[in-house]
Amino acid sequence: MADRPETGAPPDRVAHAMPFGAEVRPDGTTRFRLWAPSVEGVELVLGEGAQERVHAMEPQGEGWFEAVRPAPAGCHYRFQLPDGMRVPDPASRHQAQDVHGPSTVIDPRAYRWRMPGFPGRPWEETVLYELHVGTFTPEGTFAAIQDKLDHLEMLGVTAVELMPVADFPGRRGWGYDGVLPFAPEAAYGTPDELKALVDCIHERGMTVFLDVVYNHFGPEGNYLHAYAKPFFGGGDTPWGPAIDYGQRPVRDFALHNALYWLEEYRFDGLRLDAVQEIRDASDPDLLDELAALVRERFPDRHVHLVLENDLNSARRLDRGKHGKVKRYAGQWNDDWHHAAQALLTGEDGGYYQDVHPDPAATLVKAATDGFAYQGEPSPWRDGKPRGEPSAHLPPTAFVNYLQNHDQVGNRPRGDRLVTLAEPQALRALASLHLLSPAIPLLWMGEEWGSRTPFHFFAGFRGDLAEAVRQGRTSDFQGFPGFLPHLDDMPDPNAEETFAASRLCWEDLSKEEHEDWLAYYELLLTLRHTALVPRLAGLAGNDARGSLRDGTAATLSWTLADGAKLTALLALGPDPAGGFDPPAGDLLFETPEGASAGFQADGALPGWSAAWFMTEGKLTRG
Repeated sequence: MADRPETGAPPDRVAHAMPFGAEVRPDGTTRFRLWAPSVEGVELVLGEGAQERVHAMEPQGEGWFEAVRPAPAGCHYRFQLPDGMRVPDPASRHQAQDVHGPSTVIDPRAYRWRMPGFPGRPWEETVLYELHVGTFTPEGTFAAIQDKLDHLEMLGVTAVELMPVADFPGRRGWGYDGVLPFAPEAAYGTPDELKALVDCIHERGMTVFLDVVYNHFGPEGNYLHAYAKPFFGGGDTPWGPAIDYGQRPVRDFALHNALYWLEEYRFDGLRLDAVQEIRDASDPDLLDELAALVRERFPDRHVHLVLENDLNSARRLDRGKHGKVKRYAGQWNDDWHHAAQALLTGEDGGYYQDVHPDPAATLVKAATDGFAYQGEPSPWRDGKPRGEPSAHLPPTAFVNYLQNHDQVGNRPRGDRLVTLAEPQALRALASLHLLSPAIPLLWMGEEWGSRTPFHFFAGFRGDLAEAVRQGRTSDFQGFPGFLPHLDDMPDPNAEETFAASRLCWEDLSKEEHEDWLAYYELLLTLRHTALVPRLAGLAGNDARGSLRDGTAATLSWTLADGAKLTALLALGPDPAGGFDPPAGDLLFETPEGASAGFQADGALPGWSAAWFMTEGKLTRG
């Protein structure tokens, strides 16, 4: 990792320097560099058709090959192996003709940033909004998202999170089968159009996160096996061969990718997909080295790293003095989601068995301690222990959600909660989601109660398409409630499955959806005014929870200024009693008037919530 950010360039013209790929130089030449330790030689192919020229690449030792040629921005190129196979650049910045076509020379300095000094926002202000670029708008492009930013800003979103945009085969997919991790998916737009989207988000004072995948490459369009076999080793992941991060060039490929998105595209954060499948026994391992590198490179920006980690490894979320993030700002909390989903729907198959027989108690634990599983045996994992103690962490170390791409899309029909749960129950848990101190994440369309399904979709063909169909059916065998729906499950490779997943923005004109949107706007306004100013420096071990008679939940958090936030929830359809008188003033209740008779009988109606807050005195330095 000797390469450093460029110095001397105007701050509005940015290029991340890398030891591989195509680097446009001031003298009009471009340096091409490839790590190909499995072949004896590599040639550079510039241009196409009658304009095509083939040039030798000079060996640089340790598997590296390099060529410097006149090749302006826009020039197409490939690498040719000794057997005649032509492959794209694994560090390609743009693939106009998809993953099997030539790569395009890009000069990152051609884009002039309008907001080069945007510093980001503190982590505790984060309200994440996850979206899939291809289905968020009818056009399915980076440019089209700009037209929806006013909606997100008015809603109270502070951070847009894009599902992976690394180039994948075809024109439709979730993005987790990407094979060219430096090239934004061409179906969504050009590199400059993605940068323009980031600029527009920053102009509204919002931040933008990107989902990145460092645990595997997709099954189609990955040519690394042909010339860099040491890239893979150490077994398999559920999606293909494990990446060997013990190899320094391989490790640098991932580290530079993270820096590339944060520097060249000015993303404010990264969400790292399924890091439990990153196989790395090094010390430090890839995750620790990446976190340290990001902290070193961006000392003057709020840059946030978020994990998805099925192992519930709390140590990666440790805080320093005054709650300062050491490595990772937060982690997706599946325990919280699974308990909420099971409580709302009664589902008990698959991983939902981990929160039974008492999902309400599991939800209370996850809301106060972070992880529900902190070393206990997991039934879903054949009784193997899962997780580490997490109550010492602040609530802001956890990203909670009622829905996300996985939990909606990994259902046979792509059902959203609004089609599965009673509205009053969903509203009560939405208040817990948005008014508790944990970082909330919304799934696109959730805020207006969208009923548009979100399916799993891809653009594979032939044997691979059939393997994906069978794999989806196999994935659901542990979920008995899903099995009756498998016969009419949409074909993941069909164009109409993708089209059916596009959000229907016209629904916003309907009264039902206007009501949902107004409700979410109200909750987020309360969050920003009453909670967010009290979250900076929040400590752990300051949350308490109790559950009476299986449905009467009392939750409380001591906030950073000493204020006490208390939530009383009836987590079931019948009235819940036995609540002690709360401290503080009423902040919010649902349904309206739910707590009107509270002082008299200590009860709340079914599926309701009442929130209270005391005035705080600063108790921490």
